[in-house]
Amino acid sequence: MKMWIALVLVAFAAGASAQSCSCETMKWATCEDSPCRCNILIGNNEKQMLNCSQLIPKCFLMKAEMYRRSKGQDSRGIGGKPDEHALVDNDGIYDPMCESDGKFKAKQCNNTKECWCVNSAGVRRTDKGDENLKCDKLVETNWIRLQLVHKPVTGEVKAANLKSSIADAIHKRYKNFNKDLVENVEYDPDSRMLVVDVKKPKGNRKSDLTHMAYYMEKDVKVLPLFKNQEKFEPTVGSQKLEMESILVYYVDEEAPTITMKNLSGGIIAVIVVVVLAVVAGLLVLFFARKRQNQRYNKAQWKSTEELIGPEEEKLEEATAATVLHVVV
Repeated sequence: MKMWIALVLVAFAAGASAQSCSCETMKWATCEDSPCRCNILIGNNEKQMLNCSQLIPKCFLMKAEMYRRSKGQDSRGIGGKPDEHALVDNDGIYDPMCESDGKFKAKQCNNTKECWCVNSAGVRRTDKGDENLKCDKLVETNWIRLQLVHKPVTGEVKAANLKSSIADAIHKRYKNFNKDLVENVEYDPDSRMLVVDVKKPKGNRKSDLTHMAYYMEKDVKVLPLFKNQEKFEPTVGSQKLEMESILVYYVDEEAPTITMKNLSGGIIAVIVVVVLAVVAGLLVLFFARKRQNQRYNKAQWKSTEELIGPEEEKLEEATAATVLHVVV
């Protein structure tokens, strides 16, 4: 009997040790049991052992972050751009030109002489130009990232059920949208953030991701386009999630061509003012230092004259006496 009790205690201790083997101060750490050891990758096959009972030194963290970036891994946690070419609709709503089937025309001018090219979501993907700007085709958006934040809840949100629950809610709410296109769902309970990637193969024109995303955006911003005025509130287990914010990223089949060369007049004016202010400040500092040095040198020369003046007089008197003595 005692033998069985001892075995149970040993097993319990081993289980507790295995559960406690984690690095509370470094979320990217990899830990091993027996004994508990944690490390982090700071280079190709280069592991750095960690003391997880303390804060990890900044140098290790910076090396790990740079390594993750070099491997295309996000160093900020979940969320953010799903692709380096992802677009955000920063231009806001405008008056678009539409094709007969409701698609955006590739070239938009918003009833002005300033034009730009858009994707299938109507989001600008080129620099702005004049009316002679050429937009050869409407580039399809085939990947949308929905970055959602839900309101605080009382119970636990079961992350394992999130993908199926989100996909079902999208399918039900947005007119039988193909839930198989919900490729991935990530969740950060601390920030209450959901990151939903909805993606279709390039060349697929059967499903339009942009319509669903626009309806959801309106739902979350309490401006539903549906008559029933309901909101997008997926149920995960017994927990209903009410969304409080949304950010939509658009990834196209072809990379955008937006550059920084066309700055607005207002931004250019601000840059000019800042540069002039800096130059003026440097000139004032230069002349002030120069005047101060001149005053210092003048005062130093006057002080030197006062110190050596009497000695020079004595030397002149002695020299005169010597000359007189020689003459006599």
